[in-house]
Amino acid sequence: MARKQAKLPPVSELSEREAAAELERLAAEIKHHDQLYYQSDAPEISDADYDELRRRNDAIEACFPKLARADSPSHRVGAPAAETFAKVRHRVPMLSLGNAFEDEEVAEFAARVRRFLSLKADDSLAITAEPKIDGLSISIRYQDGHFVEAATRGDGTEGENVTANVRTILEIPAELAGRKVPSVAEIRGEIYMSHADFAQLNTAQSKSGGKVFANPRNAAAGSLRQLDSAITASRPLRFFAYAWGEMSEMPADTQKGMVEAFANWGLPVNPLMRVCESADGMLAFYREIGERRASLGYDIDGVVYKVNRLDYQDRLGFVSRSPRWAIAHKFPAEQAVTVLRDIEIQVGRTGSLTPVAKLEPVTVGGVVVSNATLHNEDEIARKDIRIGDTVVVQRAGDVIPQIVRVLVEKRPAGAKSFVFPKVCPVCGSHAVREADESPGAGGVVRRCTGGLICPAQAKERLKHFVSRLAFDIEGLGEEKIELFFEEGLIRQPADIFTLEARDQASAAPLAERKGFGKKSVEKLFRAIEARRAIALNRFIFALGIRYVGETTAKDLARAFRTFEAFRSAAEAAARDGKDSEAYRDIDDIEGIGETVVDALVDFFSEPHNVAALDDLLQYVSPSPYERPAAVSSPVTGKTVVFTGKLERVGRSEAKAQAERLGAKVSGSVSSKTDYVIAGADAGSKLTNAQKLGVTILTEDEWLALIKG
Repeated sequence: MARKQAKLPPVSELSEREAAAELERLAAEIKHHDQLYYQSDAPEISDADYDELRRRNDAIEACFPKLARADSPSHRVGAPAAETFAKVRHRVPMLSLGNAFEDEEVAEFAARVRRFLSLKADDSLAITAEPKIDGLSISIRYQDGHFVEAATRGDGTEGENVTANVRTILEIPAELAGRKVPSVAEIRGEIYMSHADFAQLNTAQSKSGGKVFANPRNAAAGSLRQLDSAITASRPLRFFAYAWGEMSEMPADTQKGMVEAFANWGLPVNPLMRVCESADGMLAFYREIGERRASLGYDIDGVVYKVNRLDYQDRLGFVSRSPRWAIAHKFPAEQAVTVLRDIEIQVGRTGSLTPVAKLEPVTVGGVVVSNATLHNEDEIARKDIRIGDTVVVQRAGDVIPQIVRVLVEKRPAGAKSFVFPKVCPVCGSHAVREADESPGAGGVVRRCTGGLICPAQAKERLKHFVSRLAFDIEGLGEEKIELFFEEGLIRQPADIFTLEARDQASAAPLAERKGFGKKSVEKLFRAIEARRAIALNRFIFALGIRYVGETTAKDLARAFRTFEAFRSAAEAAARDGKDSEAYRDIDDIEGIGETVVDALVDFFSEPHNVAALDDLLQYVSPSPYERPAAVSSPVTGKTVVFTGKLERVGRSEAKAQAERLGAKVSGSVSSKTDYVIAGADAGSKLTNAQKLGVTILTEDEWLALIKG
C-alpha cells in the first residue's frame, strides 16, 4: 500500500504563493484519505505516507502561520466519526438552554419566572448560578450504582454511544458510592480539558508529529470521539456533573441538593455553584466569574442560572427545546479584524440568495473563521461593505460569525459598492426581491424563481432531507448528495430508497468505484433501510416546507398525531381556502400562525410536491406521534380554550399544564372545542362558547377536573 512520494522542495524554500497552493492541495488530499479510512474502511495509502502528509501540512503552517486554512487538517479532529458509533435514544431529552447577553435579559428572566408562577412581591425565588463549561455534553447512565452506558447529546433525542471511551475517564466513577443512590440514575454534565492539560497535550502532539488542537473544547470532543478507546484513555479528559435525565428516585427537592447528592456519590461537581436570591445577586455572580475567568484553569463561556426548587421547575416546564426554568448568560462576543476577500452568493433550498463573506482566515474566540453571514442585500448596503475592506468580525456563542462594521479608513482605493445579482447564479432564473417573513429575520430576501428547475434548490432540499434533525441517514452527507445528484442517482427523496435496488442492477456498482468500498456501501444501504420508518415530526421537517422548522414540525405532529391526518388537513386548507374550517384548525394550533398555514397551502397546492411526496410514501412510513406516557389524564386529547383572568394560576402556567396533561390548547372557540375555562372578565370567547353549547368551566372546576 506504500506509494512513492514526489520530491518536494524544503518548506523553507517555498514562496508564499507556493505555500498557499500546497496547503490547499494537502487539505483536500488529507480530507479524502480521512474519509476513506474512517468512513469507508478502505485506505489507499499506508499510515506512514498519511503521516508524512500531515507533517508536511504542519510544517508549512508553522512557517507560514497566516496561510493556515479554515479547513486545515490541523484544525480538523479526525473525520466525521459519528457514523461509526451506535445510536442511543435518550429516555429524557437532552435539551439546550436559551441565551441571554444583556443584564436586562437576566432581570427579565427572573421576572418572567415570577409572573409564570404567580409569585407575590414578597415571595422568595432562589436561583442557582454556576459557570457554563465550554466542553462536550454527556449523559451517563448508572443502574444499581454501576456505570452501564454513556451517550453524547446528539440532536437532543438521540446521541452517539461512547460508553467505551467514557469508561476511560478517571474522574467518572465506575460505581456510585454513598447513600440514596437510585436504582436508575442518568447523570449529565460536561466533559472538558483543563488549560494545563491542553498545553501538555499539544506539546506532546507537536513533538510526535501528531495533531495540534485549536482549543481545549476541540481537543476534548476529538478525544472522546476516537474509534480507539485507548487513545481516549491517553487524553487528560475531565468531567463536571450538573444535571440529570431519568432518575428512579430523586435524592433532593432542589437543584442545589441534587448537585450535592452527586458529590456525595463520588461525582465531580463545580465548587463555584451559588444560590442567589435576586436578579442583582445573579448579576453580581456573573461579574465575579467574569473577573476570575482567566484564572479558573478551564474554559467557560458564561453563567447558567436555574430555578432552585424542583417543584417550580416542574410547573415551569419547557418551551420549544429549552426549559423555562433555566437560561445561559453568555459572555460578550469576541471580535477580530480581518480582510473581506470576496462575497459569494449561495442559493438555499427555498431559493433564497444569501450573501456570504469570504474572509482572510482569523481566529475569533479560539475558532478559525473564514466565512461570515451578510444576511441580505440591504445589510450590505446599510453597512457599506465592499470587497477588499478591512472588517471587524464577531462570534457570540454558537451563532454564525458576522461582520460588525467596516474600518473605512483602511478601505483600498477604488473599492466599489457590491452589486447584488438579480438573476440566480446557478440556473440564471430571475431573482425577485420580497419581504423575508422568516421568524426573527426581518428585512428582505431575493429569491430565485427557478423552483424545480434550479439544481441548487434541488440539491439543498435533498441535503435538508438527510440532515441530522430530519432523516439523519449515516453515510449520506452533503458530499454524497452532491455526487449522487450530479450523476443522476438521486434527484428526489424517493430515489434514496431505491438506490440499493438500482445499484444491484447496475453495471458499475458503487462498491467497485474509487472512494467507496464494499463495507462503506453496505453501511450506507443499512442506514437507508433503517430510516424506512421515521418519527412523524422528523418526516414533516424533512419535507422542507418553508417556515416549518424543527419546533413547528413537532407542534404539527403533536396536534395531528398521524401523517394522514396532517396531510388531510393541509390539503383541505389548500382546497377550501382561508375561510375554511381546516385552515382555522391549523391556525389555532399553539405556535402555528398564518405564515405557516400559507406555506403548507403552497406546498400541497403544487402538483410536483404532491407527486414527489406520493413517490416517497411508497418506501417510507411516518410513525404516529406518541405522547409521553405521563399525559394520561381526564383531559388527554381534549381541546381547551382559556379566556379571562385566572386567579389561582397564571394563564401561561395553565396552558403549559394542560399541554403536559395531553390536552390541545387552542386560541379560539369552535364546534370542536371541548372545554372553555372562563376567568374574570371573559369576553367574546365565552359568548361564542355559549352559542355553540361548549362546556364552560370555572377555574376551580377546571382544577378539580384535572386533579381527577
